[in-house]
Amino acid sequence: MAGKQRITIALDVMGGDHGAEIVVPAAFNFLKTTDGVDLILVGRQEIIQGLLEGRPADGRISIHNATQEIGMDELPSKALRGKKDSSMRVAIDLVKEGRAHACVSAGNTGALMATARFVLKMLPNVDRPAIITAIPSIEGHTWVLDLGANVDCAAEHLFQFAVMGSELVASVDDVPKPRIGLLNIGQEEIKGNEQVKVAHELLSTSSLNYVGYIEGDGIYLGGVDVVVSDGFVGNVALKSSEGVAKMISHYLKQGFRQNLLTKLAGLLAMPVLKSFRRKIDPRRYNGASLLGLRGIVVKSHGGADSLAFENAIKIARKAVLAKVPERIAHGVEEQLQKRDSV
Repeated sequence: MAGKQRITIALDVMGGDHGAEIVVPAAFNFLKTTDGVDLILVGRQEIIQGLLEGRPADGRISIHNATQEIGMDELPSKALRGKKDSSMRVAIDLVKEGRAHACVSAGNTGALMATARFVLKMLPNVDRPAIITAIPSIEGHTWVLDLGANVDCAAEHLFQFAVMGSELVASVDDVPKPRIGLLNIGQEEIKGNEQVKVAHELLSTSSLNYVGYIEGDGIYLGGVDVVVSDGFVGNVALKSSEGVAKMISHYLKQGFRQNLLTKLAGLLAMPVLKSFRRKIDPRRYNGASLLGLRGIVVKSHGGADSLAFENAIKIARKAVLAKVPERIAHGVEEQLQKRDSV
């Protein structure tokens, strides 16, 4: 599928807060720097064609018409039953049919998860899909899952998340034995709820490179490559991080704008500030993979701009090249066999 063969990625053009006005420019920016990939723009044909006028597509972009759209606040069940010709559903259908290797959407997260699970189905031995993304850390970045797909998780689910996260990082980041940490309220053995404690036991006796419990600050301080949690805790950690980053940015701008002296200091510090902003810029980490499915689906932030959405396309390409679903299926089966033989 990957390698010498061309990759095709379907883009949900109508999804997200900004829709086609963001997705189409992101598609062209992506193609300017990436060879061997074709893009299918899925959505209302007349809107897409209007945005394509004057842009050289050189045959690498095609349009697939879809007559419906899913609102950002629409119920997943309603979208699944009544929006079979939505841009999101059609993009996922293209993956199911083998006409695309992956799809990217900035649309309604709940609808995307429900639709992807219904259309693509789960991999063998995987009970639930999980959302994973990279978060900046002092070592570069740390992958965190689950980020909201599963509010309540059993220990077995957390174990499966660890296996899926390990396989993703091993293939995408080329890390042979990713270090896995289990997010907890402390590193002591007695800390945590029952699900976390049982998951800790399962991971400790596995062949995964499990380093034990980590606290929230461990996501950013390094020492682990993958952090595992249920979707409730993971989502709170992610959104808290985003809030802290915005607060730091606010106070830095406020401080440098106080008077002439602070403005001059800001000019002197500009190279350092730009480097800092680039390292923690959430747009450069945009794109969360839905793991555990029989196909590749990447969720972009709903409010993403063109740079952020372009990064989500890059993540989809990496997942295709790494054959992530196949690796996850093999990894989960291997871990279960080892556990059963003990």
